[in-house]
Parts: sequence; structure tokens; C-alpha cells
Amino acid sequence: MPYGFYNLVRIIVIIIMTIFAYSYYKKNKIELCITFVGLVVLFQPIVKIPLGKEIWNIVDILVAGLLLYLTITENKK
Repeated sequence: MPYGFYNLVRIIVIIIMTIFAYSYYKKNKIELCITFVGLVVLFQPIVKIPLGKEIWNIVDILVAGLLLYLTITENKK
């Protein structure tokens, strides 16, 4: 995929994670709010964090797992 595609994905991800952080802040779930703020910093496209392809793959899988877990647990409530 072109490099611009990955920047677009990063922008979409930080917008969604900022919304999640704000939502968890409003629910007084500060740990999850801080987690999503950290993810916003990690995924922001302005200052790239050079982790290497293998580590980024692991981070992507862990974040996807977190989002899946939160989606399942939040929908049960």
C-alpha cells in the first residue's frame, strides 16, 4: 500500500482513540482513558516512533485484542 494510506489510517485511528479516551474519561475509567491517550501518542503520524516492523506487528495485534475485548465486555453491559 502507498505510504499516504498508512498516514490516513493513523489519522483515523487517533481520532477514534481520542473519542474512546474522552468517553472513558467521562465514565471515570481513568486507567482506560490513560491507555487510549498513550495509544494516541504511539499512533500519531507527526513524530514517528521507530519500533521496527516486528514490534509494530505485535503492538497492532495487542491493540486489536484490546479493542475486541472492550467491545465484547462493553456490549454485555
